Amino acid sequence: MDRFIRKKSLAKDILLIIIGTTILAIAINVFFDNDKVQLVTGGVTGLAIVIKSLTTGILPDGIPLWFTNLAVNIPLFILAIMLKGKDFGYKSLFATFYLSFALWYTEAFQAVTENLLLSSLYGGILAGVGLGLVFMAHSTTGGTDLAGSLLQRLMKHFTIAQLMFALDAVIIALGYFVFGVEKAMYAIIAVYLTAKLVDAMLEGIHFSKAAFIISDHYEQIADQLLVQLDRGITGLKGEGMFTHSEKEVLFCVVSKKQIVNLKEIVATIDPKAFVIVADVREVLGEGFKEYNL
Repeated sequence: MDRFIRKKSLAKDILLIIIGTTILAIAINVFFDNDKVQLVTGGVTGLAIVIKSLTTGILPDGIPLWFTNLAVNIPLFILAIMLKGKDFGYKSLFATFYLSFALWYTEAFQAVTENLLLSSLYGGILAGVGLGLVFMAHSTTGGTDLAGSLLQRLMKHFTIAQLMFALDAVIIALGYFVFGVEKAMYAIIAVYLTAKLVDAMLEGIHFSKAAFIISDHYEQIADQLLVQLDRGITGLKGEGMFTHSEKEVLFCVVSKKQIVNLKEIVATIDPKAFVIVADVREVLGEGFKEYNL
């Protein structure tokens, strides 16, 4: 049974990688590597766009993106396997090869716009969705994240994220010198959108509200919330640091639509109750999103 579950999980991850890298390749070929646009958004694919432009006079269409992606990533993976062992990053290796394959078979896709703003917006969104799916499969597409992890072994006083940011900044700077400041500025918009989409996909988009309620009528409030909202309530022990008296703090997570009802219930029972409402990015468990193991 465990073996079947592992195989099913691996098949799901591979499917996510295939879909994610295809979406990412479309974003790059359709919106970033456009003859009128050419947005360098960091990473190996951003470097590939620069190299393609610089070699267009040498080769008819320059060095293709898929070739540069392989040429840069294969040595990185060989080095990673030498340093971290042969079991390192099989899914990431597959994702890297498949991204190159996807970049090749989506080359024929026509650009839908030559507008820099539209290209940065839609390209950034598509790239974020694609990368988000790859990361959800516990994989990467190699590139600067792999290079950053390798460099961190030599530069231990820096984090991997800092090294990745530095590498991406260098590549974006190359885009600035090759394509100009305006395109570099739009590329930064695309990078920002990509990062936000990746965060939303990994952290969840099922926003809810968490309420902390402090009241002397906590039992009555808890009873009404249980009945009217059908949500679980947790009682937390607290202490007022001014009076040093014990307090019961009610903790409740509700949907965005229910937060108004919650505040009305509390205000009806105890208008002097102290209520704190906080945003919750994702909730797993009964009554909300089920665990996906």
